[in-house]
Amino acid sequence: MTPYVADPVYLNGQYLPLADAGISPLDRGFLYGDGVYEVIPVYSRQAFRIDEHLQRLQATLAGIHMTNPLAVDDWKTVIFKLINAAPWDDQSIYLQVTRGADNKRDHAFPSPPVAPTAFAFASPLVTTPAETRATGVAAITVPDLRWGRCDLKVISLLANVLARQQAVEAGCAEALLIRDGLLKEGAASNIFVVKDGVLLAPPKTQLMLPGITYDVILELAESRGQPLEIREIAETELRAADEVWMTSSTKEVLAITTLDGQPVGSGRPGPVGERMWQWYQDFKNTVMRKG
Repeated sequence: MTPYVADPVYLNGQYLPLADAGISPLDRGFLYGDGVYEVIPVYSRQAFRIDEHLQRLQATLAGIHMTNPLAVDDWKTVIFKLINAAPWDDQSIYLQVTRGADNKRDHAFPSPPVAPTAFAFASPLVTTPAETRATGVAAITVPDLRWGRCDLKVISLLANVLARQQAVEAGCAEALLIRDGLLKEGAASNIFVVKDGVLLAPPKTQLMLPGITYDVILELAESRGQPLEIREIAETELRAADEVWMTSSTKEVLAITTLDGQPVGSGRPGPVGERMWQWYQDFKNTVMRKG
């Protein structure tokens, strides 16, 4: 076990120490990035919206023409066993499925098909420190150079990795992806904008990953009467925003207070974001921690 991955991990029907887990170097996930993944947040040892996460996993598998190696109930058995074995109450469960290991390197799918590789593990779920949340973080904008099916949660993440590294090298927490003059999302987060008290959210299209936390934010806004528009957001609107947030299961609701070296709004976390963060905490403690 490392500080970041609990033993045991799950690999192809076995539970074993991470140090003993291994796959063939001919696995198509290793050779091509030919696979999918899913991340499920766990609060007080309760997996949040497990059915929605497994539905997204299935949708991504279908999107790349791969058969799911496990039934829903079998995935749940794996997930619950990993949760129970891990030392943390709040966790992140990672699932990955690749098309498996052929006996050669060939771009086309193996024919006949080979057994897929199924892998899963538990990590601690670490959220943003209070001091960081109080000041907000810096971000940059970068061109969105990804492929045309960003709605599929695939392991081929090199474009995201390069964008995020560009942000790190600039001393920033995130890179915001701009395509054809429109905001899409962050390299590893969804992005929301506030202007004149109205919350703006990019729509779910093939050019954005449909985040579970994104759904929670929209539900909270609608249930609390927060003015909301789901539509395309121009880069000019992004730069003129009163507030910009990044959201994910680990970032929760985190203000971006500097964008490309310029302050966002007042340069401090704004009131709409502060309210949403509190609504999110209330929801987490009353709903998420119950499964």
